[in-house]
Amino acid sequence: MTIAVGDKLPDVTIKTNGAKGPEDLSTGDFFKGRKVVLFAVPGAFTPGCSNTHMPGFVVNADEILEKADAIGCMAVNDAFVMGAWQENQNAEKITMLADGNAEFTKALGLELDASGAGLGIRSKRFALIANDGVVEYLGVDAKGVEESSAETVLKHL
Repeated sequence: MTIAVGDKLPDVTIKTNGAKGPEDLSTGDFFKGRKVVLFAVPGAFTPGCSNTHMPGFVVNADEILEKADAIGCMAVNDAFVMGAWQENQNAEKITMLADGNAEFTKALGLELDASGAGLGIRSKRFALIANDGVVEYLGVDAKGVEESSAETVLKHL
């Protein structure tokens, strides 16, 4: 079942890059007590994610952060890949979230089976706004980035 507006986000341990490398991060702690924009991509360094989706959040980060406390970018990749992608995209204002085993993605009901293309389980392309861990907006894209773009998120903040 897919998470919906009004639902509380599940608490799952994922990874982020810390000063000494990958660190555990509780999603419950990450979202607790603040307004967070989270966008998810099928894969770091993929053409649509690198050329279209991420750049909108990089360019609009300051405006988003005027209305939200944090921006997170999640993919079913490891923390090393997410850290390298953050550097490649000049996305220092965005917290990179590595859901390497797709546990958070599955708990949200937003997994994408890309096995046919040899990519395994990935995340659907989506964005959400959560206030103290409760979903206020959820936009999921089957194609393109209309529902999950930075511009669309800004309209909902």
